[in-house]
Amino acid sequence: MSRFTLIHTALAAACLTVLSGCVSMAPRYARPDAPVQAHFAETPADGKTDAAAVAALDWQQVFLDPQLRQVISLALEHNRDLRIALLKIEQARARYRIQGADLLPDVRASSGQSAARNSTQANTFGAGDIVRSASAGIGFSNWELDLFGRIRSLKNAALETWLATAEAQRSTRLTLIAEVASAWLTVAADQQHLALARQTLESQQQTLRLTHAQHEQGTVSGLELAQVQTSVETARGDIASYATQLAQDRNALELLVGAPVTPTLLPQADLSHDSVALAALPATLDSRVLLQRPDVLAAEHTLKSINADIGAARAAFFPTVSMTAATGHASKALSNLFDAGTRTWSFSPSINLPILKAGALKGELDVAKIEKDIQIATYEKAIQTAFAEVADALAARANLTEQLAAQATLVDASQRSSALSEARWRNGVDSYLDTLDAQRTLYNAQQNQIRLRLSEANNRVILYKVLGGGADAQAQAMADGSSFDR
Repeated sequence: MSRFTLIHTALAAACLTVLSGCVSMAPRYARPDAPVQAHFAETPADGKTDAAAVAALDWQQVFLDPQLRQVISLALEHNRDLRIALLKIEQARARYRIQGADLLPDVRASSGQSAARNSTQANTFGAGDIVRSASAGIGFSNWELDLFGRIRSLKNAALETWLATAEAQRSTRLTLIAEVASAWLTVAADQQHLALARQTLESQQQTLRLTHAQHEQGTVSGLELAQVQTSVETARGDIASYATQLAQDRNALELLVGAPVTPTLLPQADLSHDSVALAALPATLDSRVLLQRPDVLAAEHTLKSINADIGAARAAFFPTVSMTAATGHASKALSNLFDAGTRTWSFSPSINLPILKAGALKGELDVAKIEKDIQIATYEKAIQTAFAEVADALAARANLTEQLAAQATLVDASQRSSALSEARWRNGVDSYLDTLDAQRTLYNAQQNQIRLRLSEANNRVILYKVLGGGADAQAQAMADGSSFDR
């Protein structure tokens, strides 16, 4: 075969490779319809419509407290779950590169030299001699021409797996930010509970000292003294309980962060209730915002990967065309390896047609189709779960403002009732039992107010998470006519 023949063969192989890139036996992908309502039923609109675009909404625009921002940044740097997710992306990207490399021939160069001595008995002329040879060449072996798109389908499947892993990492990051914010806010609530219990204990101890003096003077009965002592011990028990809870919640926060959280990064005593911002909620929130949630996108990429696997399973029914070719030089001595007349070449195409494996190939295709059906159901379930999470958060938010206002009014009324009841007791009008009941009512109202404020702040965090990274900024993009379809 001449040099021109080799060139023509290589050009023909290149043309076949290019043409094979246009062939795909994978089913045409179509995103399944979302099995949820078009809009959320409960949306607490506030009349604002200037929310930022999703891509521009950073978590630092949602979490405003400087200490909280530092703690989240620390977690993004040190959290082990996030580190594992990042490494999985690198792993999936490496596998994608490996799979894509099969589209090109594995070209290798080789060279060698050998020497062998024949025995005297084996030599016709009765004397042993030494046979030497040298060679150098370049070529490729078993390069499969992807005529029916099998390798390309496998490459596309690896690509979608890589993208699904990237979305899983984004989901892990989003969940981590929300969990760290929630844990930090919980520590803040624990500190407020502990401060309230200490304030209550100090007040009760002052009352106990006064009551004890009155008891020695005979103006207060032993029953009333015992009742005051009961209040003091109850407050002491609450302090111990909240101190334990605070320590445990700090440990949980450090576990999430993956590094020590210094006291300077913990919430301050005068923490603002607006440490977590919430983007404006429009009157109508389109459920298509869910299509941009990272867990939903990860499920869709997995579905696309399985769809590509079907193409590879279909292509396996068709012949596999492979080529092996090499060219080089060979001679008896290394010194004249590249002299005239030492050129060598080889060209060996092959076709492999499955005949008796039809049953196994049909089974593999059926498995791929069933896996696609399973993943479609998984994708739909992911959307349904996302819809339920958003609907629950919106339903809770619809009543939180009214609850906070009612609780604030209740605390004010309880404070007035407690002050009046204590004044009546000191003037001998009522027994201390009435005052004790009023104080307990006030204490419980203040505790519930702290819990309710924590619930309201956590609801903001949850909305940031379940809407995929930025409360209702995604809904504003929908209102502007933007499409979330890729």
